[in-house]
Amino acid sequence: MTLSQRALTVARRPVVWLAAAVVAVLGLLVALPLAGLVGATVGPDADGAWSDVLASPLSSALLWEPLGGSLLVGLGTGALATVVGGFLAWVVVMTDAPWRRTLGALAAIPFALPSFAIALAWETVFRNDLVGGQPGLLAGLGIAVPDWLAWGPVPVTLTLVAHYYSLSFVVVAAALANVGGDVVAAARLTGASRWRVATRVVLPSVGPALLSGFLLAFAEGVSNFAVPALLGLPVRFQTLSTRLYGSISTGDTERGYVLAIVLVVVAGMVLLVGNRLTRGRSFSTITGKATRAQRTRLGAARWPLAMLAWVLVVVTAVVPGIVLVASTLLRRTHTLDGGFTLHYWVGDSDPDIAQGVRGVLRDPVVVDALGGTLALGVSVAVGAVVLGALASIVLRALPKARALHGTVGVLGYVPFLVPGVALGAAFIAQLGTPTGPLPSLYGTFLILVLAGIAASLPFAFQTARAAFGQVSSELDEAAVLTGARGPRRFGRITLPLVSRGLANGGVLVFVTMVRDLSVVVLLVTPATPLLSMQTFRYASEGFTQHANAITLVIAAVAVVATLLSRRLERGTEPEKTTR
Repeated sequence: MTLSQRALTVARRPVVWLAAAVVAVLGLLVALPLAGLVGATVGPDADGAWSDVLASPLSSALLWEPLGGSLLVGLGTGALATVVGGFLAWVVVMTDAPWRRTLGALAAIPFALPSFAIALAWETVFRNDLVGGQPGLLAGLGIAVPDWLAWGPVPVTLTLVAHYYSLSFVVVAAALANVGGDVVAAARLTGASRWRVATRVVLPSVGPALLSGFLLAFAEGVSNFAVPALLGLPVRFQTLSTRLYGSISTGDTERGYVLAIVLVVVAGMVLLVGNRLTRGRSFSTITGKATRAQRTRLGAARWPLAMLAWVLVVVTAVVPGIVLVASTLLRRTHTLDGGFTLHYWVGDSDPDIAQGVRGVLRDPVVVDALGGTLALGVSVAVGAVVLGALASIVLRALPKARALHGTVGVLGYVPFLVPGVALGAAFIAQLGTPTGPLPSLYGTFLILVLAGIAASLPFAFQTARAAFGQVSSELDEAAVLTGARGPRRFGRITLPLVSRGLANGGVLVFVTMVRDLSVVVLLVTPATPLLSMQTFRYASEGFTQHANAITLVIAAVAVVATLLSRRLERGTEPEKTTR
């Protein structure tokens, strides 16, 4: 068979055309926006943008101060979140602390909440009169709150730690669960003390998990926009995310695009360093003779350590919700003097309250934003999961196509390196103006969906690959022997088996999109209202009760969807059968 005949035979396979379509869509969602972002900084309209940002009298305010703020917040968030998450994981998995399961469930809640929920709760309690407006609860009680605790890098970092320690907790807890009891028992037989076992055996075994938790928390802390905007901007504390938003929102787009590229490079370099630190090292703890992890008996320290763990999760998972609920019922902001009211939930327009702004459940703008948020979450979840599933099908059907595997793998992973605000800037740079046959999409619902799918690709792709990877090829081979064709095999065998895994991934993508602000903050317009952006606007304009009420609506949607996801995850566990 000649080369041309082979090419013709390959071209006739439907899976080849499907592979080409998947690569084209990934290129449109990932490669094209990033290329447009870079191109916008070197075109004729961007003359001097790089020099202005990197080496000019404006560089300090444009780049170096925000970069320092981002690194300070990112490193603080990564380090503290790893310590807190690692400690809670150790208590839940490795000790005999009471009520461990409940503690573990509560420790996973903060990440399901919007980051600005905890920031608004912090502001409700610790706000002082430095920037004007109604002081918080502590100041209202006559307690002097120092400026460094109310505004700036300290509250920003602590709030992000309270939100992102769940990442480290989940990663480290999974690693600790795989530390076999035989390994710990062998160390104890040598006469090693508990401290020596913990520091010489357990800690090195979970080193990669601790590093992964740090890197995830650092990357999220650097790219987070909502928390620095709410607790930092009032005192002019800038990070790269807030500086980027300020540049683009004020029309200084080319310099903003340069900052977006810098933000991508910073996040990528940190993740690259983290990967190189663990490359070539072995941390194997699962062996053929492994047993369950042995729990450490804490003795007299059992209750003190348990109380410390409970204080951490209650303060981060329970107290913010209570504070937000209470604040929405106060007639006067941050004070009990005015009594309680349901006006901020169901009240009609009253010029004597909140400048006539209606309660959130009766405000047509908020209702529209709720519909838009749910529609965006569903659209992104469906689009991301379908694209991830198609990519997994292609890779499964063409296992020897190395170039295809490399291309799909890179395009599916790159969005993880791109912070949300930078990704939004990339979509504005490429799709915000007409490009060839493509019209301008800025201000449309479609650009929000496309940006959301691009941001969700890494998770959707990995979830789909895991779901398809659990289906043995032997099932497909058996169906082939019965004469079943490809579409029938997929519809009757593969799809039912992977449906729950895909649905689980879709729910988690939905949760992330509903509570996310960073990706959409540059893309939302009055024609495309979203709850997250409405919360940010209300908080920025001083309508605290309204902002907190909308935040609770977002949190309720996210928590319900998360519970559904956990239910689906339990449903994917293999059932035990008996004869």
